[in-house]
Amino acid sequence: MKKILSVKLIITLLILLSVLIVGCGKVTPSPSPQNTGTPTATAGMTQSPNPSPMGSPTATANQDVKTTASMVNTKEAFEKAISEDGTWIICLLTDLSFDKELVLEGEFTNGKKDTAGNDVIQRKIALYEQDENRKVTARYTLTAPKLTVKSPEARIQSGTFKGDLYISSKNFQLVDTTVEGNVYFTTEEAKSTFKMDQTSKVTGKQEMVKQE
Repeated sequence: MKKILSVKLIITLLILLSVLIVGCGKVTPSPSPQNTGTPTATAGMTQSPNPSPMGSPTATANQDVKTTASMVNTKEAFEKAISEDGTWIICLLTDLSFDKELVLEGEFTNGKKDTAGNDVIQRKIALYEQDENRKVTARYTLTAPKLTVKSPEARIQSGTFKGDLYISSKNFQLVDTTVEGNVYFTTEEAKSTFKMDQTSKVTGKQEMVKQE
């Protein structure tokens, strides 16, 4: 009888041990990581997350859209970027040619502060690309019969504009840029505050013109 009980006890222990081994060895599969996807760039125009030509600021979640940069390679994107609902800096990625008049308008800030803590007003059309050392690697040509500049503190930089410029705002600058056309000033303030560096040139005339 004792022998029978011992055998039953051994069998029972073996069954329990088997159950424990199976239970501990069971592995629950880890959930597969979700594919968050890669953001798709808007055709022709993207808000740049990286510093753009000449050190434009990096966009952050708290920055207004008007302090970010637009990289453009289509006429539609360029027109949107230079509008009053556009961005402070417009960077060409190719030559663009228009058969209609263009207007650079709206007041924009570049995301920086001056010594008094005020937002710095600036607008720029960048006709170039650069490398990580800020060396110009490509220059582009913007062509239009007429480009009117109404944005204050604006500049065109490092490329060629083919057409006539009409300047209606103060402190407009040409930086390392060739204007194959004329530069007209619509106000005395626009004329007296206009600047161009030694690497810039205007092939036509520079004069006042009556504002229509």
